[in-house]
Amino acid sequence: MNTYDAIVIGAGVIGTSTAFHLAQLGARNVLLLDRKTVGEGTTSQSSGILRTHYSVQENVELAQLSWQTFNNFAQYLEDDEASCGLVKCGYMIWAPEGDKLEPLRASLEAQHQQGIPLQTLDASQASELLPIARFDDAALISFEPEAGFADAYLVATSFARAARRRGVTVKEGVNVERLIVDNGRVVGVDTSAGRFLSDQVVSTQNIWTPELAAWTGLSLPVRAERHTVLALEGPEAYTFNMPVFKDLASSGMLYGRSYGGTQMLVSEGVVGETLDSPDTEQGDVSLDAIVEIGAQVAERFPSFETAGLATSWTGVYDVTPDWNPVLGQLPGIEGLSTGFGFSGHGFKLSPAVGRILAQQALGMPTDVSLAPYSIERFASGKLLVGKYGSGAVS
Repeated sequence: MNTYDAIVIGAGVIGTSTAFHLAQLGARNVLLLDRKTVGEGTTSQSSGILRTHYSVQENVELAQLSWQTFNNFAQYLEDDEASCGLVKCGYMIWAPEGDKLEPLRASLEAQHQQGIPLQTLDASQASELLPIARFDDAALISFEPEAGFADAYLVATSFARAARRRGVTVKEGVNVERLIVDNGRVVGVDTSAGRFLSDQVVSTQNIWTPELAAWTGLSLPVRAERHTVLALEGPEAYTFNMPVFKDLASSGMLYGRSYGGTQMLVSEGVVGETLDSPDTEQGDVSLDAIVEIGAQVAERFPSFETAGLATSWTGVYDVTPDWNPVLGQLPGIEGLSTGFGFSGHGFKLSPAVGRILAQQALGMPTDVSLAPYSIERFASGKLLVGKYGSGAVS
């Protein structure tokens, strides 16, 4: 009764996607475990932005595959009632003259070569799409029409429901306490609800990955980092028809989107506050942070100089040294694989990542090579470094 074809640890958007894909690809008996409830952790804190723009080309392929799923979500899950809450409003990114211009140009050229539909806009065309913004300092503006935002919590719970329909057992409120290894091979896990056996374990523990490091003795470079998100109430409408934006001209490399009505959801794309230990509880949002982000918003969106604060929250990233994930088999322990260190990109890539982690666990060829994402890259120096600096679009 307690033996499974595969066990997935962590029921956020990556873990639920992995469990779903394991069942979809033929695993008959899958167990998904979470210390809390499905999607309750960092998934519920996501801003939900979807795009294929990355300056690390490997990520573009994952984002492309994931967009295909988001764009046909109910059909993909074979559930007419499933929804990811997709708003297809497009994604606009721009840079001024200076150190971000050529990196942006190079990233866009690579995207074009990978078949991403893109439009280069002048200031007048950009203003038609995002009339509340000013573009007089923008040297390069790109628009990706096949982009937008969705609801990460809804995606996680939909994946979990679809997984259950395919026979996956989902146990919430169960804390994994130890990985059981015998002669260099994983054979199961000990938990607060007892022992569960499997020769395939996939860890999607996110900011709790240091627990996996303690169980295995492996060095798994990841830290928990807290970021502030604001919802500003402005005097002008920011409708769902207006695109998501990324402002490489601002000091914080702001990103934002409509939050409905006259509200803008906005945050900085820079390094956040490192936490001493994993913690998804809401942190303090300082007045200084509100003022600093608000001043940058007002510089780009003049009418928002008088905006009020509608709400705020903090989200926690699982960050690696190069701000990109570790995916696949871990060395020295057969049957153990992982996906961690998404550094704020996990939701965007979750359908494709869940599928390739499931393929790898089942011994199948993977849709996208896992080699660039291996943990060995930190020793070899073959890092997946983005062109815009730490904490930015990578």
